[in-house]
Amino acid sequence: QVQLVESGGRLVQAGGSLRLSCAASGRTFNNLVVAWFRQAPGKEREFVAAIWWNGGTKYYADSVKGRFTISRDNVGNTVYLQMNNLKPEDTAVYYCAAGTSPSIVTMTTGYNYWGQGTQVTVSS
Repeated sequence: QVQLVESGGRLVQAGGSLRLSCAASGRTFNNLVVAWFRQAPGKEREFVAAIWWNGGTKYYADSVKGRFTISRDNVGNTVYLQMNNLKPEDTAVYYCAAGTSPSIVTMTTGYNYWGQGTQVTVSS
């Protein structure tokens, strides 16, 4: 069992930066795929980025490519999402998720474990 806790969300102006953290407890991220999803009010939860813990392969949604960076801290068992050049449309609750082998990494159904979410609000 993995418990995930996100942190780092807050109010920021457009063009600003934030770094979100996802810390795991209960077990390590070893052999898992860890992803960030987000959900804006009235919208479905959407994929943002994913990282394969073993090997470090990364994958991004087109909407964040070039602005967001997902990374991992092996020692701290933490995954980060560095978000630069934030836009008002990035406003959402951001969720961390982990799964053993999601067949399609962009789909929520592939992930067994979820955090409680952290709010990111970007003002124009």
